[in-house]
Amino acid sequence: HRIMMKSAAKLSYQQAQAAIDGAPDDQTGPLLEPILKPLWDAYAILREGRSRRQPLELDMPERKILLDKDGKVDRVIVPARLDAHKLIEEMMIQANVAAAETLEKRKQALVYRIHDAPSMAKQETLRQFLGTLEMSLAHGNLRSNHFNQILARVEGEPFQVMVNEMVLRSQSQAIYSPENIGHFGLNLLKYAHFTSPIRRYADLIVHRALVASLGLGVGGLAMRGSPRRRCRAASCARR
Repeated sequence: HRIMMKSAAKLSYQQAQAAIDGAPDDQTGPLLEPILKPLWDAYAILREGRSRRQPLELDMPERKILLDKDGKVDRVIVPARLDAHKLIEEMMIQANVAAAETLEKRKQALVYRIHDAPSMAKQETLRQFLGTLEMSLAHGNLRSNHFNQILARVEGEPFQVMVNEMVLRSQSQAIYSPENIGHFGLNLLKYAHFTSPIRRYADLIVHRALVASLGLGVGGLAMRGSPRRRCRAASCARR
């Protein structure tokens, strides 16, 4: 369906998490049983699928800058990483997968978000770095779980952040493309940006393609020219 989402409660991540953790407030209390608990149950199922899929699990904490009353930097903090954040992220990923699968099923050309495996040169650079820590990296066709094994080994070590950053630097850059090679980091075969907020025109192309292929009214993507030509016309360049 072509719809507009309306946020009825406008809960913060912290509110939702507190309710699940046993401390609901006046706003989340009535929503706990009919809304929040079923939502977390759905996330538990998605989490099992993610565990089997084994995407790249980099630990790169987000940092937030707090300002004082004069607008100057007061301090830098690392906000807590909540299951409420992970829940939304995982459902956004599944929405992106569903968008790609829906358009493929209807033989509709689309713009994928693709992520290639690390190049041999970057693999070797990482391998040499890991050697200084008396760690090794397998040779051949690597998968995301090979990197996860390394990340798990350094968890809690003084050099954990440095290793995570080096593994991140070893990865290829994700790009938009009409030709699908899958997404290495997420370990997914089909992936197209669909979820809001719409940040780039390539994301909007997916929405317009869905409007056209599902017959949802005006604003659909016009079917003219080859998929490659359409993508170039929409400035789907490497970023």
